Amino acid sequence: MPVLSEVSPPADAARQRRRRHQQWLTALAGAARGQQRVAALAACLSGALLVAQAGAIAWLIQAVLVEHRPLASLAQVFAALALVLLLRSALGGLAQKAAGEVADAARLALREQVYRRLLGRGPLWLRRQRSGELGELLLAHGDAIEGYYAGFQPVRAEVMVVPLLIVAAVAWVDWTVALILLCTGPLVPVFMMLVGLGAEAAGREQLQELARMGGHFADRIKGLGLLRLYGRGEDELAGIATAAEGVRVRTMKVLRIAFLSSTVLEFFASVSVAMVALYLGLSYLGMLSLHATVPTLGAGVFCLLLAPEFYAPLRRLAAHYHDRANALAAATEVERLLDGGDPTAADATASAPPVRVPEPAQARAPLLVASSLVLRPIGAGHDVVADFSLDIDGGQRLALVGPSGSGKSTVLEALAGWLPQRGGRIVLRDGARVGYAGQRPYLFHGSIADNLRLADPGASDARLRAVAEAAQVMRFAAQLPQGLDTVIGERGFGLSGGEARRIGLARLLLRDPDLLLLDEPTAFLDPRTEADLLQSLACFTRGRAVLMATHSAAAMQWADRVVRLHEAVRA
Repeated sequence: MPVLSEVSPPADAARQRRRRHQQWLTALAGAARGQQRVAALAACLSGALLVAQAGAIAWLIQAVLVEHRPLASLAQVFAALALVLLLRSALGGLAQKAAGEVADAARLALREQVYRRLLGRGPLWLRRQRSGELGELLLAHGDAIEGYYAGFQPVRAEVMVVPLLIVAAVAWVDWTVALILLCTGPLVPVFMMLVGLGAEAAGREQLQELARMGGHFADRIKGLGLLRLYGRGEDELAGIATAAEGVRVRTMKVLRIAFLSSTVLEFFASVSVAMVALYLGLSYLGMLSLHATVPTLGAGVFCLLLAPEFYAPLRRLAAHYHDRANALAAATEVERLLDGGDPTAADATASAPPVRVPEPAQARAPLLVASSLVLRPIGAGHDVVADFSLDIDGGQRLALVGPSGSGKSTVLEALAGWLPQRGGRIVLRDGARVGYAGQRPYLFHGSIADNLRLADPGASDARLRAVAEAAQVMRFAAQLPQGLDTVIGERGFGLSGGEARRIGLARLLLRDPDLLLLDEPTAFLDPRTEADLLQSLACFTRGRAVLMATHSAAAMQWADRVVRLHEAVRA
């Protein structure tokens, strides 16, 4: 009894977790519930027509070989058989089409859900994660659930209906054959379930290894320049080879289990069909008599045709059973990566003070209040900002100045919510929106307009051009071959640092935040361009607060107030 008390809780927890993941998978395809019903109904009708098909074939064999009827008199039966075959083909195509649409809808719902969760986690959590591993959530994990909806679910519905119809039809002809099918049929799902438990564990390990491989490879691609510079290429190739070998080993483990489940099912199905054939053969030879009369040839053919079809849905279920295991494994991985499966990461997130403390909106309350901040950049060994306090009112323009390395960018990252403070607190007016434009904005491969529309995909061309004019993007974009539609490379390849910053600033203006945090937006600009940029910012941000980290004397004059960081720090 003590042993049971120790084993039961983990077993119950695993059962509840599997049930929760099953419900999550069901909810993913909620938008395509109608297509699910169509796929299941088409699969079941196609299986039900097997009985009519087998009956027509058996009747034709009995009529031609035993009763010697002329073929001309059987034209109607041949036509009915052809119609059944056409209907089964059409129903099979309809089932595949509907199941494919369900899989597409579920994959899209998964990616939308993961994307929303990633955005909800915020920059603090995202900066602690490996981008390659998170990318696998949208790629490999999305593909892992496709087979569950396109293959497993329609077949599961078919298994619940078609074998029962076949047993009922066979029992009407010969109860002995039906008894054989009923006795051997339950053995298949029992062994398939036992094998499936191992398949789920193996699939989970494979997805974990794929995620690690994706994160490892993405990190190496990002640092390819540094790796080549320091001559670490060969060592990293060996590391990638080791990671790829781990993926290969776990993939082969999954395939071994999948082949094992198919082998178990084929064994029992073959033995069962052989038992039916042996019974009919012995009956025809007069060596076995369980009935008053020997079954006719047509009855024997009918039973022999339906005996393998009784196990066909079970065989298809076994073929797709590893798809269910992969889908459950994918659900486990999504839960682990998005719900804080790593205890250390969860503790780190929990220990960090809240970045924003919402409070009731007040008409004259400051837009943002920072009190006694102590800040340390991620990865740094010491604090760079201590006891920093700042109040920002709506419509105010502030210049944050100080020598290089004094922590201006660190302050902006903390106020934007990208960096946890080690001390102090940040209070943002309830409902206020903050936008941050750093020194190195990330630009994707695509047109300049595409990179701007990341802030507002529905922005009109006129609004896009307005923010581009305000950020002085049009000053250089007008000279490009296709203007804002000119394609740039990943990370802004083909643009200068100042041009990339102006695109990042225009993208921020498109979001229209209440507080703009700008990290040296006028760097690398000539005096005329800088003056035009400051003038357009004054017009475009009227009524909004701006905090600009800068070394520029012109920007300091543009600001209403200058905050000197080295004066604010009292270490």
